[in-house]
Amino acid sequence: MGKTPTGKNTSGRGQRDLKVKVKSARGRKLSSTRWLQRQLNDPYVKRAKAEGYRGRAAFKIMELDDKFRFLLPGARIVDLGAAPGGWCQVAVKRSNILGEKGGKAVGTILAVDLQEMEPIAGCEIHQLDFMEDDADLKVKEWLGGKADVVMSDMAAASSGHKQTDHLRIIALCEAAAYFAFDVLEEGGTFIAKTLAGGAEGELQKLLKQRFRKVANFKPPSSRADSSEKFVVARGFKADVPMDDA
Repeated sequence: MGKTPTGKNTSGRGQRDLKVKVKSARGRKLSSTRWLQRQLNDPYVKRAKAEGYRGRAAFKIMELDDKFRFLLPGARIVDLGAAPGGWCQVAVKRSNILGEKGGKAVGTILAVDLQEMEPIAGCEIHQLDFMEDDADLKVKEWLGGKADVVMSDMAAASSGHKQTDHLRIIALCEAAAYFAFDVLEEGGTFIAKTLAGGAEGELQKLLKQRFRKVANFKPPSSRADSSEKFVVARGFKADVPMDDA
């Protein structure tokens, strides 16, 4: 018997999948109406609201961590493009930043974004463009050293053209990777969202030169009709010269 993200059974006599329908409104595009209807019927959106997370993306980082185990107690973690903060909320809990369950409060969660963010207990928030020339120096200063994990759920603004959007997000992911090279500790981990589409070959090659293990994973909470996936690069090789990468 199947279960939804809310834990309820999806089969059985007399049960129906009751969906919220959204009527088209004057001045609103059909695509916006469809998006709103999908949001209202998305079980992960409902679960995020019920459990106090800032978005359904929180479940993606949970599923990534369940598989690869990088949100460890004491870890120094940098979340690039962190707004609205769902990934940080998960990282705080899983890294035991607040000293839950009798543990000692250790580690650091650093949220970096161009826009302001609402505070998150256990997380340091900095409004910063990670592409600035001295951004890596600022981050290492805030951390008090290098990072164990750099993670990114960033996506470039959609143009509506599939190939253009693919190239934009790959470029953004590459920029995040180069930032990670500057701030990661030996053996560190880099996680970033990409889109399947053919242009990620160079990114994969670059990561395989700088990390001991590189995997690609589509979390169950990613929508089935989405081409997004996440690259998880582990075992950073800090001593590889950039010219050879």
